Amino acid sequence: MRTRLTTVITTAAGVIATLSLGSGLTQEVPVAPFAAVPTERGNQDLFGAYDIDPSWPKDIANLPGHEAWTFGAGQGVFAESPDRIIYLQRGELPNLETPEFRLLPDVAPSASYPNGRWRNATRASLPANGGTGQNAETGITTWIERGGRLNVDARWEHCILIFDGDGNVIDSWTQWDSMLQRPHFVTINPYDPDKHVWIVDDHKHVIHKFTNDGSILLQTIGTYGEPGADDSHFNRPTFIAFAPDSSFYVADGYNGTRVVKFDKDGNFLLAWGEKGTTPNETRPGYWNNVHGVAVDPWTGRVFVNDRGNRRIQIFDANGNYLDEWSIGPRPLSVHLIVMPADRSIWAFDRVSNKMIKYDLDGNLLYTWGVKGDFPGGFSGVHGISVDQDGNLYLAQVDDRGGVQKFVPRPGANPDYLVGKPLYDAWE
Repeated sequence: MRTRLTTVITTAAGVIATLSLGSGLTQEVPVAPFAAVPTERGNQDLFGAYDIDPSWPKDIANLPGHEAWTFGAGQGVFAESPDRIIYLQRGELPNLETPEFRLLPDVAPSASYPNGRWRNATRASLPANGGTGQNAETGITTWIERGGRLNVDARWEHCILIFDGDGNVIDSWTQWDSMLQRPHFVTINPYDPDKHVWIVDDHKHVIHKFTNDGSILLQTIGTYGEPGADDSHFNRPTFIAFAPDSSFYVADGYNGTRVVKFDKDGNFLLAWGEKGTTPNETRPGYWNNVHGVAVDPWTGRVFVNDRGNRRIQIFDANGNYLDEWSIGPRPLSVHLIVMPADRSIWAFDRVSNKMIKYDLDGNLLYTWGVKGDFPGGFSGVHGISVDQDGNLYLAQVDDRGGVQKFVPRPGANPDYLVGKPLYDAWE
C-alpha cells in the first residue's frame, strides 16, 4: 500500500506526521518523541532521564555496632564532588523490616496492614514540630508527648554524614550533634575557594559556617535559640542562596516572613517581606512559609518560594518586586527551588511527588517522578544537589527518609536532566 506524508503537526504531545494510507485512511505517526532517551523504545521514564542507584548509599545499619539503627528524615544534601557528598538528617530511626502485608478481617472485610506508608520519617524523627507556626522551642517535648521514646523510637546521632561515590560513610561530624536541633539545609558557596560548609538550623534560628572538614565552627549568624525579626535574629530560617560577590540571601522562613540579605562577611544589609494571608495571598512581597530562595548570577534576580501561597516571587537585589508565577492550585506544595548553571529553575512538589523544571519566566518545561516506597520512588524530597558528573542526589523527609542517588541514563536528553551547579571558584 502506498503511503504519503501529507501534514506535519505540532501538538502538546509532540511532533506528529499524518500519513495517507489510501482509501481515505490516515495514520498519525510520531516523528520526534519527547522521551528522556529519544532512541529508546518502550519504557515509561519512571525516573525521568535517570537510573536509580539502588546500592547508594550504604545503610548506616552496616556500620559496626550500629545494626539497630538506620536513616532518619533526610533534610538536606550537597554534592561537593562525585566522591564527597554531605548529607543532613534529623537523627536516626530503628532499623526495621518492612511489615508483611496481611488482611485484617476482624477489623473489616477490606482492612489490611500496612495500608500505604508504614513509616513516616518526618513525624518519627526528632524533633516533631515542623511546619509554619509550630514552636521550635517545644519540638522534642512535643515528640515525647506524642509517645516517642528517646533512644528507643529515635535517637539524635549522625546528623551530618559524608559519603563517597560508592555510598560509604567516610566521615561523620558527630561532634556537632548536641549543638543542632533541626538541621534543615546544607550548602557550599560556589564562589568560595575555601569551600566553607554552611548549615541552617531552623529550630535554633541560626546559620553555622564551618571549615570544609567540619573541624572548626567559624561563624554563627543569628541568635542561638532565640527567634526574632531584626538584624541579629531569624525565626526558623530555611535556605540560603549566594550571589557572585559572595553576599547571600536567607529565606526566613517557617515562622518568619522575610528574605534577609548579608554581605560576604555575614554583615546584615537589608530585609524585605510581610506576613500574608494564607492560602491565597496575592500581594507582592507578602508570603507564608518562605521555603526556598535562588539567585540568578547573571541578572542578580532573587527567586523566592512562597510555599504557603503556591507561587514563586521574583525580586531585584534590593528587594524590589519584579514578577511572579503560580506553581498550581491547592493542594500542591513546592518544597524548594534550585537554579543550576544552565539558568533553569527546578522544584519539587511534595503533593504530586514530581520534580518540576521551569524556565526563568515560569514556563513549565518538564516533570518527572513517582511516589513510592522503593528505590527511585519519591517521598517528600527536601534536598536537591547535582555533582560535576551530573549525578543527582535527593534527600527525603517522608516515609523511609534518607537520601538517594540518580545516575544520568545513557543518551538522555540533557534538557531533561537537572543541570550541573555553578562551581565558579573551585572547578
